[in-house]
Amino acid sequence: MPFHPSLPRIRRLPYPGDGARLLEAIAHRPWSVLLDSGGAGAGFPRGRYDLLCGDPFMTVVSRGGVTRVRRRDGSAWESRDDPLQVLRRVLGEPLAPLEGLPFAGGAVGYLGYELGYRLEGLPLAPVEPGTLPEMALGIHDWCVVVDHRETRAYLATRGRDPATARVWPDLVERFSRPAVPRESAPLRARAPLITDLEPQDYATRFAQVQRYIRDGDCYQVNLARRLEGATDGDPWRGYLALRRQSPAPFGAYLNLPWGQILCNSPERFLHLRHGAVETCPIKGTRPRGGTAAEDADLRRALWESPKDRAENVMIVDLLRNDLGRNCATGSVAVPSLFQVESYARVHHLVSTVTGCLAPGRDALDLLRGGFPGGSITGAPKRRAMEIIAQLEPHRRDVYCGAIGYIGFDGAMDTNIAIRTLVHTRGRIRFWAGGGLTHGSEQEAEYRETVDKAAALQALLRPG
Repeated sequence: MPFHPSLPRIRRLPYPGDGARLLEAIAHRPWSVLLDSGGAGAGFPRGRYDLLCGDPFMTVVSRGGVTRVRRRDGSAWESRDDPLQVLRRVLGEPLAPLEGLPFAGGAVGYLGYELGYRLEGLPLAPVEPGTLPEMALGIHDWCVVVDHRETRAYLATRGRDPATARVWPDLVERFSRPAVPRESAPLRARAPLITDLEPQDYATRFAQVQRYIRDGDCYQVNLARRLEGATDGDPWRGYLALRRQSPAPFGAYLNLPWGQILCNSPERFLHLRHGAVETCPIKGTRPRGGTAAEDADLRRALWESPKDRAENVMIVDLLRNDLGRNCATGSVAVPSLFQVESYARVHHLVSTVTGCLAPGRDALDLLRGGFPGGSITGAPKRRAMEIIAQLEPHRRDVYCGAIGYIGFDGAMDTNIAIRTLVHTRGRIRFWAGGGLTHGSEQEAEYRETVDKAAALQALLRPG
């Protein structure tokens, strides 16, 4: 679609200090999205950009083996083809990048964990009442980019939607100043949340995983439990509170027709730019200490832990193999191993795996080769996913899927959707899990899920 000749492709905006202040103007509209680096001054090494979008001119939604593409005018078509192939057709031929900006239009949204069963050729998980589609992406022609490193902000477009030319002046006006926050009630649980795996239920499944490991079926399985309950209040207010108490470099807020996603993820899944590929798996967690000395001891214990290092290496090897499917031979490397990253409530053990994209491959090939992320399935991945489907009482939904963007220029950045809440019809649900190996101890692993869930539970606590 030709771009309107009088419309600039990039417009400088006043730096707002925080992208969330700009999303306030559209946060309550369906398909509004914030990809959040944690806010200005968060201090994380990869937390540079906030991206916000709204009013997509197409949507791509996959549910139960059918992918539906809907245009803004209401026209639509459906396909039972591979959802990533459908998305490739929708995105069209790649455009040249706009230098200096990570994203200026393309697909923004999520790929749910259960999409991985279809990509892996496994039986589809049964659809449960209230669950979200396996994939939901808006195709956006404009984006606001907030660059915290350079303290600058931009409105950018690729001109693939003719309507952008008509609304451009309004967009410039709207995002040139933060909106006045809307009065609304904080997000709170009406009663204590209910888990689908009480300690005894978790113990039974833990023992089953250990049997699978002893029998040689697998080396590691990520077992998660879900917490769920009724809520009152505004999920957008809830997201703002979540990021204040525990900022993260790969957070996100998505307001979708079926509900809201509040993501506080510290973990990058797949990043692609100019052929350079990066993934940063997390394996190994400790809570923050109550004093500086206790905190330093916990941090050191994580870094020195043979068990956590072994788990981390296991997943690094899995991801090296996943990247190797679509990267040039010999290009996959591990430049960083066992780095401890500290967040508001936990320490994480993080490694970095890189590669160079092979000729003829693209972002969607990378997703197909690596989704869902190995750090939240186990090894070998396919067998671990089968065991997860057998042992966990409910679908994972968005949890352990990926949230992010794929640009019209072929660039991509996605997270692993952990520390993620799903709000639908006045109810909230979230998950907490961890990788189980032959060296795992049941009580310690259950305690890790408690530590990971603590910030989300604190967010919803009344008072």
